[in-house]
Amino acid sequence: MTHKDVWLAIDKLARKNKLSCSKLAVSSGLDATTFNKSKRYSVFGKPRWPSMQSISKILESTSTTPSEFARFLENEDDER
Repeated sequence: MTHKDVWLAIDKLARKNKLSCSKLAVSSGLDATTFNKSKRYSVFGKPRWPSMQSISKILESTSTTPSEFARFLENEDDER
């Protein structure tokens, strides 16, 4: 599992629920900018990983099980 895999899985979860990443964050009780692409790397290019608390909140708000989220991590598609 890579940094890119985790962020792509969040993007896929948002699309599955017909939400932008910002709306996914807000619907989960997070700041609207939590999943912005600009926040996925620091200004120095270091990868920023989403917290487990943020992932837990988006899973709860979308009624997604950890197993379902794991499938988003494993799916190969054209986005890679």
